[in-house]
Amino acid sequence: MKKDIHPDYHMITVTNTDGSSFQTRSTWGKEGDNLQLDIDPATHPAWTGGNQNLVDRGGRVSRFNEKFGFLKK
Repeated sequence: MKKDIHPDYHMITVTNTDGSSFQTRSTWGKEGDNLQLDIDPATHPAWTGGNQNLVDRGGRVSRFNEKFGFLKK
C-alpha cells in the first residue's frame, strides 16, 4: 500500500445549534478544533418533519396523486 496518501484523521468537537456537542474523527481542521453547526438534525426540516409545501404546476402533483395515491398511508 502506498504511504502518505491517506488523509490525516484526528479528533474534533462538533457543536450543534442547541449547544450540545460530541467528539468525532474528521479530516476537517486540526486536532481539537471545534466545528459549530448552523444546521443540524434538531433544526432542519428534513429531520424534524417541518412544513412541506407542494406547488402544483401544470397539474403534475395532482396527476401523480391520482396515479399513485393508493400508496399513501
